[in-house]
Amino acid sequence: MKRLGVNIDHVATVRNARGETHPDPYKAALFVKKQGADSITIHLREDRRHIRDLDAKKICSIKKLFVNLEISTNDNIVKNALKIKPKFICIVPENRNEITTEGGLNLQKNKIKIKKIISQFRQKKIRTSLFINPNIKDIYLSKEIGADCVELHTGYLSYLIKSKRNISKEYLKIKKSAILASKIGIEVHAGHGLDYKSTKILTKINEIKEFNIGHFIIGESIFHGLTFVIKKFNRIIKN
Repeated sequence: MKRLGVNIDHVATVRNARGETHPDPYKAALFVKKQGADSITIHLREDRRHIRDLDAKKICSIKKLFVNLEISTNDNIVKNALKIKPKFICIVPENRNEITTEGGLNLQKNKIKIKKIISQFRQKKIRTSLFINPNIKDIYLSKEIGADCVELHTGYLSYLIKSKRNISKEYLKIKKSAILASKIGIEVHAGHGLDYKSTKILTKINEIKEFNIGHFIIGESIFHGLTFVIKKFNRIIKN
């Protein structure tokens, strides 16, 4: 069964805009789970622009909630993650000046450091995913480094779809990457820039087991509500 992961970072973005306590990401996590999300994703950024340490600690303490904590390879962030002890961690690249994550990890450059981090998480029985660009080289490197899962960056595919351009080349890259990863024992997830249309297209790739979607869900919910949007994504992903 394919799974839906809902990223609630931008609930915190709205809260932080006023410097107050509403809307509360902790309550959002509980609500989203109740509406049918299989997991919750939160990104604890180095600059704490949305999710904060207390948010992460509280959300990861919710019983029977699968939390996917996104973090960079920053030493202090890794230490915090080890204290928080979520069930799942996804290591992502992070640039202080970026608006959102701009691409996958540079595994070749950072493989020694990432391998060491994964080893630390494995000792705490935390499943680790790597956010990577969809290419064969990075799939093999992910296996070498010891990742349990990879999350394929779908931002470029999403851009092509929204721009009404030809997606065949990028789609094939994602499909080949997913097939190889599954074949060598790595679970495959997909995320970044996904909406109804791009998600539906990617459900044709059977090897993708989880879709992590955030910005579109929160944005679309302004018009239709979280319950409606989550249920619509579940129909797309699981039917």
